[in-house]
Amino acid sequence: MNKSKIWLSSPHMGGTELKYVNEAFDTNWVAPLGKNVDEFEKALAKYTRSKYVSALSAGTAAIHLALILLNIKHGDEVIVSSFTFSASVNPIVYQGATPILVDSEPDTWNICPKLLEKCIVDRLSKGVKPKAIIVVHLYGMPAQMGEIMNISEKYGIPVIEDAAEALGSNYDGKALGTFGTMGILSFNGNKIITTSGGGALISDQKELIDRSRFLATQARDEAPHYQHSTIGYNYRISNIVAGIGRGQMEVLDLRVSQRRANFFFYKELLKGIRGISFQEEPDGRFFSNRWLTVITVNPLQTGGITREHIREVLDAENIESRPLWKPMHLQPVFANCPFYGEKISQHLFENGLCLPSGSNLQSADHDRIAEVLLKIFDR
Repeated sequence: MNKSKIWLSSPHMGGTELKYVNEAFDTNWVAPLGKNVDEFEKALAKYTRSKYVSALSAGTAAIHLALILLNIKHGDEVIVSSFTFSASVNPIVYQGATPILVDSEPDTWNICPKLLEKCIVDRLSKGVKPKAIIVVHLYGMPAQMGEIMNISEKYGIPVIEDAAEALGSNYDGKALGTFGTMGILSFNGNKIITTSGGGALISDQKELIDRSRFLATQARDEAPHYQHSTIGYNYRISNIVAGIGRGQMEVLDLRVSQRRANFFFYKELLKGIRGISFQEEPDGRFFSNRWLTVITVNPLQTGGITREHIREVLDAENIESRPLWKPMHLQPVFANCPFYGEKISQHLFENGLCLPSGSNLQSADHDRIAEVLLKIFDR
């Protein structure tokens, strides 16, 4: 008999999503925009304590619009974390700009403030001032936002926060995505809450969000006919999809607690096993939603057991796990981009593993996972 699949991070409905979707059907408001979009934006603004929110079709769309709003264009340079998913970097190239990739620091695994400043100083010495910094909060772990914002202010370079994986996380009590000029969120199917696909741009600057909404609806000028004075995009979220988001917002705090419970389950399960390390919150300022629980494996201490061995054994038991992100400076498509760093993110990629972390994992799923992992380590 085949064992049921345990997914890495599958969608988890809360129960009220269909109410809002049906509301859109009952009012025949299935076209883009509508009450669900308005209420979803209000809920996101209240939760993150940001003033303005634009709900969009994807997190990638949010990054793209943020770059446009900062007037990033051909020939410009944008600094970005190397250790991330390609969606953090692709929109830079959409604009004809050059990604400047910066390595991680070992505490949070996010962009290293020291290397960030070194990068800025070096680019300035070459006669080029980077136009923006994209900071990624990896797997829900806050980056070193205190130091990063000080650097941003010192050199006058705006920050875009890629908080796609970090809704529900905070740094020093402040929601991620609200430190920089703009922040972006994602509601992809595997995120802590989902709208099946979707994202958002958040900011305390009204003019930026107003402009983003204009650009995201094909940049239609105010006129009785269709008139366009600038290039626009079809980036707004639909009223139906936003209905799913309204229901998901009602269980967001519960989803954070469930994800964090998974992290503590693995911490207890694997304690005392040499060579296994976790992505940790450095101190009390850092609060991670634990979107995914991630470990690194040191085969010199585990008796030769590698990340890949663990992944393959889990896969044979129909349990999904995944290597950490492959850094962008190691990706063929970005191989020619300037890179500042050594081998922190490369080491994490080569030895890191994302463990099943869905908020819908049941005790029986935990038992199956535990049995396989403990067998690997002969416990």
